[in-house]
Amino acid sequence: MNATWTMYDWFAASAAGHGERTALEVAGEHLTYAELDATAHRLAAQLLAAHGGVPSRVGLLAARSTAAYAGYLAAQRLGAAVVPLNPAFPPARNATIARDAGLDLVIAEEGAPGHAGLPVPVVVLSAERMRALRSGPVPELPASTAGPDDLAYILFTSGSTGRPKGVPIAHRNVSAYLSHVIARYELGPGARVSQTFDLTFDPSVYDMFGAWGGGATLVVPGKEDLLSPVRFVNRHGITHWNSVPSVASIARRLRALKPGAMPTLRWSLFCGEALMLSHARAWQAAAPHSVLENIYGPTEMTVTWTEFRLPTGADDWPRPANGTVPIGTPYPGQEHLVIGEDGRPALDGELCVRGSQRFPGYLDPAHDIGRFLSFDGERAVPYDGSQPLTAAHWYRTGDRVTTLDGALVHLGRLDHQLKIRGYRVELGEIESALLAQTGVTEAAVVALHGPDGDIELAAVYTGSARDTEALLDGLRERLPAYMVPTVLTALDALPLNANGKVDRGALTTLLSAPAAA
Repeated sequence: MNATWTMYDWFAASAAGHGERTALEVAGEHLTYAELDATAHRLAAQLLAAHGGVPSRVGLLAARSTAAYAGYLAAQRLGAAVVPLNPAFPPARNATIARDAGLDLVIAEEGAPGHAGLPVPVVVLSAERMRALRSGPVPELPASTAGPDDLAYILFTSGSTGRPKGVPIAHRNVSAYLSHVIARYELGPGARVSQTFDLTFDPSVYDMFGAWGGGATLVVPGKEDLLSPVRFVNRHGITHWNSVPSVASIARRLRALKPGAMPTLRWSLFCGEALMLSHARAWQAAAPHSVLENIYGPTEMTVTWTEFRLPTGADDWPRPANGTVPIGTPYPGQEHLVIGEDGRPALDGELCVRGSQRFPGYLDPAHDIGRFLSFDGERAVPYDGSQPLTAAHWYRTGDRVTTLDGALVHLGRLDHQLKIRGYRVELGEIESALLAQTGVTEAAVVALHGPDGDIELAAVYTGSARDTEALLDGLRERLPAYMVPTVLTALDALPLNANGKVDRGALTTLLSAPAAA
């Protein structure tokens, strides 16, 4: 394992060994490893000049473009931690993340919404500037001082307090992860890897650095391609697919997963949300030469952390009661516990994890309290912050699991968090945004599940507000599109259970009845 490597070292090794091979295909452009490396070096020199030295943390407001990938590599070459900002997110949310992350500067594509309102200096990459970065001498840069314990990137997930929560990942965590997945999935020259995930979603790290760490080609679909995955796979000869299961669900609903429809696929990976056995079966039939794996991992454990490979014959597939593919077993060198409500080991309980992929703790240490635990072999004790957080502490995933034939099966969440198209969503953050609207007194959000396993958010509120469209517009100004409820209902009062808390089960029943009708 290359435990001392930084993220950039993984790319640089391939650039040195496979300089003339294609590293990136995006928006009609094809860049070799040598060309992408040179472009990143030229951009890194401009970042040095703009900041007046080596930045510590660099935001990246760009997506699905040469600017996005060159920007990511330029920051990594300087040893800076990358903080992706999503052009599709409300500008106010990106500005909050920029402040909370302590960014030194932001790389932004020209035209990216809200870049002028960011609270830090912005290096704007126009089309003309990007053309200039593709040619000319390659500048000498100072040697990177980043080491294995320094931060590689920081991602912000939904927070129950109404504010995004920073998850920093160290180079050591990434190297442990890449050392496993590059070999397992045969990522090397000739492999053509899909890049379906936004850079604000950590599976994009597998797409980029799994491909670049092995000398493969990263092939980036446009937004319209994501709606037609079969066409994209065939048009571009994709060999390695990685996406949320929702993509398979949509393709199946559109009857695109015809038997043998994707003959080039050798590997199909799904992560970010529950993979239904029915969707896996349809995808496997459409990609008969592909090995299909369900992979799982919270952002805090560096991309993915468990794996389950479905047997070649469907007759040998497991059949969990909830109809999902198991999440499998941890990667080599990782550890897990299943803890019951009494703090003792259990067959059915919360998954707690640690190992070389575990992050060092939240950007705000206050978020660590209660999210970790220590275990003496008999009983778990929640972390209260009175002692330093160490590698011996177990991270509490909040996921409920059990074991079937030696494989972990995901049974859902133990809190009010869920995954939508792979993104982590705290219902409390949506409720907080709704409560901030004029005329809203109380608010609650629940998830409604469709017959295909799809999730729809529904919200209810009390108060004097009656213009639901105005309320939804207010939410769109604060929240990403995937967090805005599709249903918003005014009630005279929220239903309460015997303990005086909001009865979410009653709300789910209430809101599901009209949907079913």
